Amino acid sequence: MGILQEDVVVISQGKKPGESTEITVNCPDKAGLGCDLCRVILLFGLSICKGDGQTDGKWCYIVFWVVGKPSTRWNLLKQRLLEACPSYFSTSEIDFYKPENQQPRPPDVFLLKFWCSYDYEGLLHDVTEVLCELELTIERVKMSTAPDGRVMDLFYITDTRELLRTKMRQEETIHYLKKVLGKALISCEIELAGPEFTACSQGSPFLPSAITEDMFSLELPNNHRSGFLAHNPVSVTVDNAFSPSHTLVKILCKDHKGLIYDITRTLKDYNIQISYGRFFASRKGNCEVDLFLMQADGKKIVDPNKQNALCSRLRMELLCPLRLAVVRRGPDTELLVANPVELSGRGRPLVFHDITLALKNLNTPIFLVEIGRHMIHDREWEVYRILLEGDGLPVSRNKIEEGVRKVLMGWE
Repeated sequence: MGILQEDVVVISQGKKPGESTEITVNCPDKAGLGCDLCRVILLFGLSICKGDGQTDGKWCYIVFWVVGKPSTRWNLLKQRLLEACPSYFSTSEIDFYKPENQQPRPPDVFLLKFWCSYDYEGLLHDVTEVLCELELTIERVKMSTAPDGRVMDLFYITDTRELLRTKMRQEETIHYLKKVLGKALISCEIELAGPEFTACSQGSPFLPSAITEDMFSLELPNNHRSGFLAHNPVSVTVDNAFSPSHTLVKILCKDHKGLIYDITRTLKDYNIQISYGRFFASRKGNCEVDLFLMQADGKKIVDPNKQNALCSRLRMELLCPLRLAVVRRGPDTELLVANPVELSGRGRPLVFHDITLALKNLNTPIFLVEIGRHMIHDREWEVYRILLEGDGLPVSRNKIEEGVRKVLMGWE
């Protein structure tokens, strides 16, 4: 099919302030393409308010209507969406479910290490925002405060642009950090991470047993255990009579940040193809999703056990896309946030950014941070453990949990 590169991804910005921007993707299909595109959109801090798309398993056409910040870098977004699309040079012999013969090389991990002469509320968020703007992905964080008040931060990062080995890219990063940290910055250096990254990525093996059971359960929680669920109902139904060749899944739920990403990553992990999809979010935050699905063998989902498993997982992922708890840790308070990792190994975008933003808004100081991955209930989770200073917290633990949840879910 003859299609020019500039036509693979087309972005048409709204003409008036507040109008949505239309993103059209017209390219060869691949397994999990919808998930990958939604992940990029989420990474740029955009919300999908409407969507429509279809595929025959070889070629797809998708339209997203998105809203976001005036500062969105649309040209860069287009470039990143193009990179998520399969090669437009060849569309022959595309097998939707066949894994690629050559997997991409894992990105190099670098250690960004700096000392600050003092801590201040929002320091971590200011650093995180700079790194996000520079397209540096935070893989792990170690942060601690010395008795004399100095702060040491270790950020394990990867570079979307794959230029962090160069002196120019390192100097650019340090320059922007100096700009935001000012006189508080004592020293800053970047180097290729060594074996210590593997040890850091494993995280502490000691998660409170009660938290492990409560936070990571794959069963739908009871309303009395999670009060916000009563205000966030989710309906997932299956219809095999409507279409002769597809299973129709209808979803009614409340909107949240990354909702379409949560749906598509779940279907990607189940190896289920979306042949046609339609999504709409009302101004009141109510969402309607229609998905025409096929299994890997190109057939409907007719097994009742498979239907129930898929519906149950979709309900859980839409009710609790992130797990959150605020607990006592000795004299201090610990905030725990966890999100499931895709089978491809990628975590959810901007989680740490949103956590630090929420704590900055709550004027809540951070004493220690640890990010690691854990296998719990045969599933990999990315777990953020943030130790908050115990004495004199400006707000209650319930307010911290509520404030962080609202930012993570986009309900602020």
